[in-house]
Amino acid sequence: MTSALPAKLKNIGHALMLLFVLGSVQGCSSPEPLVRAADELSAPLPSAQPSEVEMDGALLRQAVSDLPPESEHGLRSMLVMRRGKLVLETYWNGRDGNVQQDIRSATKSVTSLLLGIAVDRGLVKSVQEPVRTYLGSIYPESALLKQDVKVEHLLTMRSGAACNDHDGGSPGQEDKMYRERDWVGFFLALPMANPAGEAAHYCTGGVVALGRILAATSKASVPEFANNALFDPLGITGARWSRFDNGRQTDTGGHLFLRPQDMLRIGQLVLQGGVWNGRQLVSRAWIEQSTREHTRIDNRRPYGYLWWPQPAPYRGRQVRAILADGNGGQYIFVVPELELVAVFTGGNYNSRKAQRPFEIMSKYILPAVQAP
Repeated sequence: MTSALPAKLKNIGHALMLLFVLGSVQGCSSPEPLVRAADELSAPLPSAQPSEVEMDGALLRQAVSDLPPESEHGLRSMLVMRRGKLVLETYWNGRDGNVQQDIRSATKSVTSLLLGIAVDRGLVKSVQEPVRTYLGSIYPESALLKQDVKVEHLLTMRSGAACNDHDGGSPGQEDKMYRERDWVGFFLALPMANPAGEAAHYCTGGVVALGRILAATSKASVPEFANNALFDPLGITGARWSRFDNGRQTDTGGHLFLRPQDMLRIGQLVLQGGVWNGRQLVSRAWIEQSTREHTRIDNRRPYGYLWWPQPAPYRGRQVRAILADGNGGQYIFVVPELELVAVFTGGNYNSRKAQRPFEIMSKYILPAVQAP
């Protein structure tokens, strides 16, 4: 599709896609059922014509019309919001606005917000606290907790544990974890491959352990804490978390089911510095801290606290973008300078076709912004 682009824009688009292809997140790809939310959206997001928010409506329409047949492109939804107004909302492959999507590893970015709320409320004293402060009494025999592993190391995938989801031979690779009853216990029993903080490797197990910290410090289940602290204020109803340990624990590393508009609300909250309807749900300090680069996964892709900060092309220059990323094409793009949020869902699991949204962003959606 990029062959018709001007050379300059084509090169920028290719550069953007390359950044994300290098860091493509892989994970389990078993077929999922079509899940509809029990309740309709309680309060649909405000909408506007693209011209009302200084966007090129023709380019946005072209983003849809230029796609190949839906059975080939594999997208399920595409939504764009600018300046708090929804300007594009399209569904394919049997989906509509009330179908919930398994957002896979984009769940991790929601977990980051919840951990930030726990820090804001003093439930977690600091991200510099050792993980054993919160889990030592639950897992007293854990080898990992005897090391100097801090909460921040779990947020940045730098625990040092022998855990790399991108390496099928890694002892802590996620597919091995899923076969166990207690995923947290599995992760905490892993040997150390590096000193904590030294290297960053993508590890879902550490994020699941963060969920156990949330439950332990809030004295509530993760779904209860999420509903009260985040989802209810955002107008997100009926979110479905996956569970493990015979239903006793919550998967905070993946497999959260949300509507695409729910994902858009999360992105807009980040864009607004943690404020929603005049209420500070997450501190601005946490939003800024969690969405800046702290490390690089496998020494390549920039990583924050379970968010992916990346450059994005806009009119011959780079602007800052923040990304939640899930296998199959589940994305939340936040571009603060352009007051833009875009959401995609898809069924392109473990496929390069999952990268199509980056082409759409670089060729259509970002250029459609007429005034920053």
